[in-house]
Amino acid sequence: MQPFNRVSGTAAPLLAANIDTDVIMPKQFLKGIDRNGLARGTFFDQRFLEDGTPNPQFILNQPAWGDVSFLVVGPNFGCGSSREHAVWGLQQLGIRALVGTSFAGIFYDNCQRNGVLLIQLESHQLERLGETISNPERNKIVIDLPQQTISLADGESLRFEIDSLRKASLVKGLDAIDSTLERAELIRQFQQQHWRDNPWLQR
Repeated sequence: MQPFNRVSGTAAPLLAANIDTDVIMPKQFLKGIDRNGLARGTFFDQRFLEDGTPNPQFILNQPAWGDVSFLVVGPNFGCGSSREHAVWGLQQLGIRALVGTSFAGIFYDNCQRNGVLLIQLESHQLERLGETISNPERNKIVIDLPQQTISLADGESLRFEIDSLRKASLVKGLDAIDSTLERAELIRQFQQQHWRDNPWLQR
């Protein structure tokens, strides 16, 4: 996975509540046998009109938010079905982190496994952030994961909390297998001691 340390970029507001995985990645994009082409499917029904042209009203189609790295989202983002395609599509669209007050549990885990940072803020912090980035002249932010801060364009800094294990994995760019392999020697030592303590298991 791509490590996440200090990342700067454009943030877009998608502050509606309960945006589910069906909205993030509609079912017609789940038919492929690989992960290719999911960027187009992400928010498809919001990004495109019925004739296939971009919807000019959708935030990600507006010039100031066209090259987006972060989404600032409403509560319970990622609810609904457990489709991992939603996370893959967000990644392919260039999304490195999502900032909100709450996320659906399975979606949260899927993001962690794929290297997408999820940040949970208090409601007043999110309101402040959403208000700031809604201004196209102030929609650039810097997320510093090691320092656990979000720096706004006006100089304000918001601090966030994150589980230490999730943080370490994201900073190092480790998925679950990589994290396990970091402890390979300890696993071997445990296995050897286990056989010594329980030799009858090998008979």
